[in-house]
Amino acid sequence: MSTKIYIALFSLALSAFAIGTTEFVLVGLLQTVASDLQISITRAGTLISGYAVAIAVGTPLIAILSGKVPKRRFLIILMAVFTLGNLLSAFSYSYHLLMLSRVLTAIAHGVFFAVAATVAVDLVPENKKGTAVSIMFTGLTVATIAGVPLGTYIGQHYGWRATFGVVAALGLIALVGNFLAIDKIKDQSSALRLRDIVKIISNSRILLALLMTALGFGGTFSLFTYLTPILEDISGFSASSVTLLLLVYGIAVAAGNLAGGKIANTHPVKNLRLVFLFQSVALLLQILLLPNKVLTIAGLIIMGFFSFMMSPGVQAYILSLSEKLAPSAKDLGSALNISAFNIGIAAGSTLGGYAVDYLDYLDTAWIGAVMVIAAMLLAIINYRLDKQQNLF
Repeated sequence: MSTKIYIALFSLALSAFAIGTTEFVLVGLLQTVASDLQISITRAGTLISGYAVAIAVGTPLIAILSGKVPKRRFLIILMAVFTLGNLLSAFSYSYHLLMLSRVLTAIAHGVFFAVAATVAVDLVPENKKGTAVSIMFTGLTVATIAGVPLGTYIGQHYGWRATFGVVAALGLIALVGNFLAIDKIKDQSSALRLRDIVKIISNSRILLALLMTALGFGGTFSLFTYLTPILEDISGFSASSVTLLLLVYGIAVAAGNLAGGKIANTHPVKNLRLVFLFQSVALLLQILLLPNKVLTIAGLIIMGFFSFMMSPGVQAYILSLSEKLAPSAKDLGSALNISAFNIGIAAGSTLGGYAVDYLDYLDTAWIGAVMVIAAMLLAIINYRLDKQQNLF
């Protein structure tokens, strides 16, 4: 791949970093926001769940309505909306205004990833599609680990509005980068017809793939959502040490994401069978490793490496599957996969929450493993069906 293509993919990754930071940064700022706006912690929590719901519902709807908009122009428009949404968050002085800004930002978030994934694969040769998607998604995975602690630190020291101001600045930089680095994409898509929409949302193969995505990501977030209290209460680390541990985890996540991109360059779902197997084993190992302070770092590296390795594979697979089964609705397939990702986050976090409330922190590990094993079984089924139908 040429240097210019790498620059374009890096620009998309920077966009993903800013967007990913916005989604999860409130996890570390709930108490601060609740106190400042004089609302309960539970109500503040709806700013996170509402964001995920807005992504899950808004992403496919906007994708349907925007079929004729050129992709490069659409990416720039979405980053502009994202930047403005974060600016609105930075100047929000009421719960309702902050929720409105979050919903606005969330809609741009989901559609951006759906469109950016198709742009990334259009920029590179056929045998580099998985790598292209992994480079873009590295921004999201690094944001989940590094961006969130950094945003939390800024919010705790300079006020939570400063965090959203910084994210808005990152969004503006990414917008300029996308404008300068991404050449005009040859758009083959057109406005979606009703029969195309029905075709993709009623296709059992695509629905199986989407369920696989939701279960895979749900397994990761069952434990990850509660990783900070686990490191403090179970592993015995101080609060000041957790940020460094999360950075170690983040480096492992980025490495696993890039590795996942390379193995997704051939037949994504074929390799996903093993990825999900290793991910489930890595989660189960945490039951033994995290209670031991010395072994915790090894546990974080192992878990981090496999936590998001499936990201490029599931996105590349749904794109390839949509091209084969519903080519006129390929972008909608990508959008639905982003929705499945967020449904998985909500489901995994909820199940992990039940474990924390009624069982124990480490029970989040085996609950996540069960979800990932279910994703592995779906990967096996999808691979066999692909062979039977000669799709790849």
